[in-house]
Amino acid sequence: MKKILLVGESWVSNSTHFKGFDSFQTTFYELGANNFVKALKDNFEINYMPSHVASTDFPSDLKSLKEYDCVILSDIGANTLLLHPDVFVKGQKFPNRLNLIEDYVLDGGNFAMFGGYFSFQGINGAARFKNTPIERILPVNIHPYDDRLEAPEGSFPLVINDHEILNGITNDWPYLLGCNEVILKDNDNITPILNIKIDKKDYPLLVLSTEFKGKTAVWTSDVGPHWLPNDFVNWKGYKLLWNNLFNWLTS
Repeated sequence: MKKILLVGESWVSNSTHFKGFDSFQTTFYELGANNFVKALKDNFEINYMPSHVASTDFPSDLKSLKEYDCVILSDIGANTLLLHPDVFVKGQKFPNRLNLIEDYVLDGGNFAMFGGYFSFQGINGAARFKNTPIERILPVNIHPYDDRLEAPEGSFPLVINDHEILNGITNDWPYLLGCNEVILKDNDNITPILNIKIDKKDYPLLVLSTEFKGKTAVWTSDVGPHWLPNDFVNWKGYKLLWNNLFNWLTS
């Protein structure tokens, strides 16, 4: 069974509640990719590495990373992989894991980035993947600013190129509520598959690349709420889309 490393898609939410004179706090730990993992688990072995674990546990050498057939970064900023505690706390050297991912792809490993508030450049530009090794291996260029595109009115994916990833998927796509804005690279080895129209303009949604020894892909929306709503999660094509994508990436 092919092995996939999914990194990110977790967060801690802290709320303060005020009730007159009194107040109290509640804290929740949340996972954003449970439905995605469930959709793939019959055909792939998934190591779901939450964001707070990735800082220390993401592989720090190529041999360890090559144990996986594909690596996914989803809604996790560059700082988490750059600033291992040895660097940020102890002021010591540590391998640059963004460089490591690039080396992994150049050596035949497969890579995908999914959208989110901490993907690509992200909210307030804080995801910070612009001008990094990750941008070099992606089939898209990243903006140097906050790249979120919100579509609260809903927007439907648009098929622009037929591909085996779409096999069995009928043209009844559910709506999405947003994505990260990226720029398609000009390269014959790059194939845009889906676009999304927001405010009367088309943007890349699903793009594939065979430019390097390993394959790469981007999905610029989310894998679950809020950008990808429950109607999309419950859609009959949800499971098929992800299985087709990762069958292609790891073939």
